[in-house]
Amino acid sequence: MTAAPWRIVSSSLIRAVAYDEASRELRVRFSSGSVYRYLAVPPDVAADLVDPPSGSSGRYFNDHVRDAFDFDEE
Repeated sequence: MTAAPWRIVSSSLIRAVAYDEASRELRVRFSSGSVYRYLAVPPDVAADLVDPPSGSSGRYFNDHVRDAFDFDEE
């Protein structure tokens, strides 16, 4: 299995995200350098994190991802 490519986002909180649709795994690289894996994330949530309706990936993450999915730190 090849790793999903990282996509740079415009955010002071998040540097980049990578999403694997087959496993529904979302990886988030924060500006601090930490990387977290979020599990069972629907494709539309991952897509909206990259291109958020509000214009802010950080705000979208806090509102729709942070406390909504199981995660672990890489």
